[in-house]
Amino acid sequence: MIFPLPYIEFLSHFHGDRDFFECHEVLEEHWKKSGMEKNSVWIGLIQIAVSFYHYRRGNKKGAVKMMEKAIEILNKKRAEVHSLGISYEHLLSILIRSCRDMQLGAPYQPISLPIQDSELLAVCKERVRSLGFEWGGKDDLNEYIIHKHIARKRPLTKNRLEKAFK
Repeated sequence: MIFPLPYIEFLSHFHGDRDFFECHEVLEEHWKKSGMEKNSVWIGLIQIAVSFYHYRRGNKKGAVKMMEKAIEILNKKRAEVHSLGISYEHLLSILIRSCRDMQLGAPYQPISLPIQDSELLAVCKERVRSLGFEWGGKDDLNEYIIHKHIARKRPLTKNRLEKAFK
């Protein structure tokens, strides 16, 4: 099966460098070129990434809100999720558990999306290796990646980074 390159990039960032902001960026661009359907499977996947971006930054309210929206959308997209090489049942189970953990204030912990298409998984793992990362590896909590939305708006200075932690 052939998958869109932005989707492969999304999965590679999600499981490689854990750059959830970049996951959002690459898939949003694809969504815009694909007709911008408000409740598309692409929006559900983007919301998962945004949820984990907030979760890692300690924004529990934002993380839960985005995860609930992702679950609501993806709950109605069984066939589309399967067509993207992901186990629908396993995905929903993971997302519901993650949302509960977020609500309970559990420490941030990244997840792996349950990719069931072996060719897709092989392509994504190779892409992650080519970027110098390990598939599903330890999240190194790189400060630039954690606060990337701040850096994208204007250059990240030490002072602005310190303010982000307050």
